[in-house]
Amino acid sequence: MAEKDEALKRAIEAAGNSDKLASDLGITPQALSQWERVPHLRVLKVEQLTGVPRHELRPDLYPAPASSEQEAAE
Repeated sequence: MAEKDEALKRAIEAAGNSDKLASDLGITPQALSQWERVPHLRVLKVEQLTGVPRHELRPDLYPAPASSEQEAAE
């Protein structure tokens, strides 16, 4: 199995540990241990629980917000 992505690792750390995050999500620790990245149906809840932004958890689904400098240039 591939290694967990960095954003998922940060979310687990922010929650306290993987057992706590799993419990907060209402899933088993075994289910969470199978994640390589946050599943698309869990992104918003993980963001809410941990403060790790959705665009970091799943940049393929949620583009990073434009910075003020980028908005000014446009």
